[in-house]
Amino acid sequence: MSGAWQVIGSLLGAVALLGAGLFAARATRAAARMTAEAQRATAAVAAEPAQRQADLASFREIREGLERKVDRTEHRIDSLSGLVRSFSWYVSELTGLMRQNGIDPPPPPERVDQYNRTGV
Repeated sequence: MSGAWQVIGSLLGAVALLGAGLFAARATRAAARMTAEAQRATAAVAAEPAQRQADLASFREIREGLERKVDRTEHRIDSLSGLVRSFSWYVSELTGLMRQNGIDPPPPPERVDQYNRTGV
C-alpha cells in the first residue's frame, strides 16, 4: 500500500505544483499589468509640467500680441482724437469768420449738435 500512497502523494504534489505554477503565472501577469499602468500614470504626471509650460508660453505669446494691438489702437484713438479737436477749432474759426462777414453758417450735423449740448 505504501506504493499506492507514494503514487497518490506524487500525483497530489504534481497537482499542487501545477496549481502553484498557475497561481504564480496569474500573479505575474497581474503584477506586469499594474506595473504598466503605474508607468503610464508616472509618464502622464511627468508630462503635465511640460504641458503647463507650453500652455503658459502660448498664453504669454497671445497676451503680448494683444497688448501690442491695444497699444496700437490706443495710439490711433489718441491721434484721431487730436485730429477731431483740430478740425473742431478750425471749423470754429471759419464759423467765426463767416459771422464776421455777415454769412450765417449752416447748422452743424446732428451728432455735432448733440456733442455740443451733452458733451458726449
